[in-house]
Amino acid sequence: MAEAAKKTATYEDVLAAPPTKVAEIVDGELFLSPRPASPHALAASAIAEELGPPFKRGRGGPGGWLIVYEPELHLASDVLVPDLAGWRRERMPLAPNAPFFAMAPDWVCEVLSPGSARLDRKGKMPIYGREGVRNAWLVDPTERTLEVYRLVAERWSLLATFADQERVRAEPFEAIELDLAILWADVERPPGR
Repeated sequence: MAEAAKKTATYEDVLAAPPTKVAEIVDGELFLSPRPASPHALAASAIAEELGPPFKRGRGGPGGWLIVYEPELHLASDVLVPDLAGWRRERMPLAPNAPFFAMAPDWVCEVLSPGSARLDRKGKMPIYGREGVRNAWLVDPTERTLEVYRLVAERWSLLATFADQERVRAEPFEAIELDLAILWADVERPPGR
């Protein structure tokens, strides 16, 4: 028996999603994810707190960035919501007065959770690459790791993987030293880790 053709998701599907879910369209398919659990939310918040003053505000760093928490990105027919995204101010001096961003960011950060890791790695990273996002971070608060990627010839190149309490200079924010311990400081370590 032939399988019924799968309906291509539309922005109306995103708008109709329950408010307790993060709705995204990846390669025509609607994905509904629960709101982030505490390890995920705390790691994303800590990254924003650490990068905001030196890069967004220019306090203790070079400035020059617009960094946004959970922006809705419309990239061709895909609708993605990274945990954090950043645009260099020379490309986007001010955020548009719009419900979403249509310009691909220069940097994205996805905080991995057991339910999102596959989608983030296999679904969203290729779209970010296709759209020319220059840098990506994958943060795993359970494993306490930071993976730093750069787009090279339309492919993601892993520059480094950092872990636990390391103090790092991670592209594109290498102008400051980031203490990874801050990302996990407020979360209990899972049993057996």
